[in-house]
Amino acid sequence: MPYLRCLLVFATLMITGFSANETNGATGDCPVLDASNAAERDALMHYVCFVAAGPGDEAHSVADPSELPGNQQWTPANGHDLIFSQTDSVYWVQLKVSNLSDARQFWYLKLNYPLLDQIGFWISGNSADQQIMTGDQHPFASRGIDYRYYLFPVTLNAGENATVTLRIQSSGALNVPLSLSTPDVIIADSNHLTLAHGLFYGALAIFAIFNLLLYFSSGTIYYFHNAFYMASLAMFLFAMGGFANQYFWPNSTGFANTSIPLLIAVCTLAITLFGRSFLDISPDTFADRLLKAQAWLSGALALLAFVLPYSLSIIINAIVGLSSIASLFITGFIRWREGYMPAKWYVLAWSGMLAGTLIYTLAAFGYLTDFLAREIFMQVAVGTQVLLLNYAIVQRWRLLNQKLLDIEHDARIQLEQKVHERTSQLRSTMRELEQANRQLAAMSLNDSLTGLHNRRHMDNLLPELCAESRRTGQPLTLALLDADHFKSVNDRWGHDFGDTCLKHIAEILSRHVKRPRDVAIRFGGEEFALLLPGTEAAGALRLCQRILEDMQQSVVKTATDGPVTITMSAGTATLLQNEDDRELFRRADEALYRAKVGGRNQIIQAVEPD
Repeated sequence: MPYLRCLLVFATLMITGFSANETNGATGDCPVLDASNAAERDALMHYVCFVAAGPGDEAHSVADPSELPGNQQWTPANGHDLIFSQTDSVYWVQLKVSNLSDARQFWYLKLNYPLLDQIGFWISGNSADQQIMTGDQHPFASRGIDYRYYLFPVTLNAGENATVTLRIQSSGALNVPLSLSTPDVIIADSNHLTLAHGLFYGALAIFAIFNLLLYFSSGTIYYFHNAFYMASLAMFLFAMGGFANQYFWPNSTGFANTSIPLLIAVCTLAITLFGRSFLDISPDTFADRLLKAQAWLSGALALLAFVLPYSLSIIINAIVGLSSIASLFITGFIRWREGYMPAKWYVLAWSGMLAGTLIYTLAAFGYLTDFLAREIFMQVAVGTQVLLLNYAIVQRWRLLNQKLLDIEHDARIQLEQKVHERTSQLRSTMRELEQANRQLAAMSLNDSLTGLHNRRHMDNLLPELCAESRRTGQPLTLALLDADHFKSVNDRWGHDFGDTCLKHIAEILSRHVKRPRDVAIRFGGEEFALLLPGTEAAGALRLCQRILEDMQQSVVKTATDGPVTITMSAGTATLLQNEDDRELFRRADEALYRAKVGGRNQIIQAVEPD
């Protein structure tokens, strides 16, 4: 089949180390780019030169451009992108720039590839020499600018010349897509990509949560596997795009590399589990044994990602991932031919995904240019696949539903002695369905971690309580509480310990909020709310003081560092005449903000507006 031939070509490319895009050309001096000229900036790669210094070369061991040999020969890029397959070489990149305008100007040299271990940046010859050392093997803050790609400032006075030098070394493939842009262009491009990424990752999150809720409500395992797949795929693309290093582990320099093969293995495990459950593979068949072996192999590779060298682990995981996708595609095609109609949509979903994954992998390994374009193409392929997979799930549900209707129809025409048995089965099914609906309704109004009510319940209840308070004249107080420095707790001890702390907070709130109509709510992260009908400001203040004192006097035990005390800040607001629920919430939130700014571990009551 064509997909298997593509996979074979890809494996051959990686084994031989061939790169179709590695630049070759005659050596010579680099031309000077007029940075004030937009046309020349657009043709930046015609002004870039580079040196590929293998182990043993003098340029491989030096750490500063001033230490390079005086007769160093530079190879012009000749307009080509600089991409290199996995190599031990150090790459020096040079760009000579000048400002021929009559005013001082500022640009950013942008490197649009996030997965690079070591990057050194030097600019010399201008009024203020600069040096930046960054990359995945440095804390994210070393970049100087909070951005997933690398931005290096270039400032030139009128008529001034400068030489920009980059030293790049990485244990994986090297993509060096460079551009020289003004800040307004950088911001505009970033805004457009932010919108696209927000829509993409938001859609994946919604689909994953939706499938997870379907799993909890129905107990059907492939819903869980589909949610697992979409979450792991989103996390892998998040890491490949540099977002995970920016937001999740900015200071974990070692994990920046480990996370990529680890997440590939996790994605492979997820797609194998989903395919095996969705395609309804018969037990003890060859396909069943093959998919089980793939799942076990993926799990083992996920663990080995912490042990194997990155350069070896990434290749093994990529080959296993592509092989697993191909085998699932073939298995789905066979099930389709066997008459299992949901497999038709499964095969269509994987058709584009297999091509997208192959192209994205080739780009990531340095065999295709324009990694950013391949990333967008991969997102389109993933989005299309997710839609088709969920449509396939709908078709499977319709098939099962049709079977249920057929069973019901057959029951109607059975002999009279069968009627009582079928009716009893139907009643049992209805009871189970009613129980499942009650569970789903409870889940939609309660927080699964702490057992408290959630934000949806608060949004439903607060307007009703405000209307009742205005009608009866009884007071209503809203208290908002927030755990202090909770991000540092998660960063230091992990999210599992953070969840333990949230449960601890919920227990304390439940212990103090005891009146029948008082409601304790977790409405987001470490944020909690108390709805206190019939309670004036003074009563709410006393209640919050008891809660804060209890929090300060209790501890949560960690696995290694002993007990930890969690403190909270609180803001309260009592409903005013002619005030609605939004204004009440706003005033309580402002009071909470003042409590946090004023030193935390305290309670601030909202002031009445003038």
